[in-house]
Parts: sequence; C-alpha cells; structure tokens
Amino acid sequence: MATWQSSFLLDGSSYLLEQLSFFHDHSLLILNLITCLVAYMMIEMFFNVNSNRLLIEAQMLELVWTFLPALMLIFIALPSLKLIYLIDEVRNPLITIKTLGHQWYWSYEYSDFNNIEFDSYMIPSSDLKNFNFRLIETDNRIVLPYETQIRLLTSSTDVIHSWTIPSIGIKMDASPGRLNQSSFTLSRTGIFFGQCSEICGTNHSFMPICLESISKSSFIKWLKNF
Repeated sequence: MATWQSSFLLDGSSYLLEQLSFFHDHSLLILNLITCLVAYMMIEMFFNVNSNRLLIEAQMLELVWTFLPALMLIFIALPSLKLIYLIDEVRNPLITIKTLGHQWYWSYEYSDFNNIEFDSYMIPSSDLKNFNFRLIETDNRIVLPYETQIRLLTSSTDVIHSWTIPSIGIKMDASPGRLNQSSFTLSRTGIFFGQCSEICGTNHSFMPICLESISKSSFIKWLKNF
C-alpha cells in the first residue's frame, strides 16, 4: 500500500505490474542517457573555441543526429507495444468477475458461480477495529485465488467511475451503458487496496476497493461457505 513516504513504485503484486515497472526503468534509463548527453554538449559549447565556425556542411553529423533519436525511439516503442498487447490479451480466464460502480459503492458478481453477488461499502471510521485501515477498508472484500488469470468486466449504473488497484496495475473505467474488459493474474497472497480514480460526485473518496488474494484451496472453501 502506498504511503506519503513512498518514493518509488509499489512492489508488483501481479505479473502485469512487474512488466510495467521494468518498462518504467527501461525508459528512465534512456531518458537519463539523453539528459546526460545534452548536458555534456551544452557544457562543451561554453568552452568551445569555435574552430569550425566556418564549416558549411557535415553530412555524417546530420546522419548521426537523425538516426540516433530514431534508434532511441525504437528502443522505447518495441517494449511499449509488447506491453499494450499484453494488457489487452485475455486467454481462457478461469474466473470472471463483474463489477458495477454506484454512487458511492461497488457491487460484484462472480459470473462463473451461481448466487455469488454482493455490495461492497466502506466501513465507517466509528466501526473500525484496531487492525483495519481508515477510509479504505470495506465490509465485503473481493476474494480471488492467486496464480489464476482473472477477467474483470466493469460498468456503471449512474456516472463514470474507475476501478483501480495500483499494486496490481489495474485502472479500468466503469462507464454507464458500456462494458469494459481487462485481465490480471495475482502473483502472491495478500490484501490489496484501491479507490475510485474518477471524480464521480461528493462521496467520490468514500468508495474504496479491497481485494484479498488467497490460495486455490482456500478459495474453494470460501465458495462453499458463501
């Protein structure tokens, strides 16, 4: 969970966020190289004696400053395209969960199982226990198994919401009259928090998301006891 002291990206709790973090580091390295190169050239210009100020043309130099930026863009574009297709790829998901945004709470439906649907409200501060988190704990958590591909379907019944959990790299708009689709695979157990990332009204900040990742055997027991 992110705190005010966080200076870096969250630890990846899904394979998708790990790849996004790798791409972030890859792009940042290239940007740092460009910044250092430009800074070096600007410093050199201050101490240059202008020995080539009468030079008319330099075709080799023109080729270098044309192909070098193009090559850097290719190094950024190829991993980016791979990530775009990876995010949109949905291959035989084992579980499909549908989430509907309301003003101001979420409702969930496990489409692969009968009679499993519930609403998820934020727990008021007066009802919190010592180990709960204020303003992000819900009365009903989403329970999903880890190392299982999950298909997420999002929509809304009133205004535009946004279902977001930063630690798994998911941010999906929930628009009325439209069904959006995404997928993710949890890589470890734990409890992950998120919030609506769309300004959806006066109580926008009071519709949190709480997801609990458990093992497959524990998930089967949860289904039987639901």
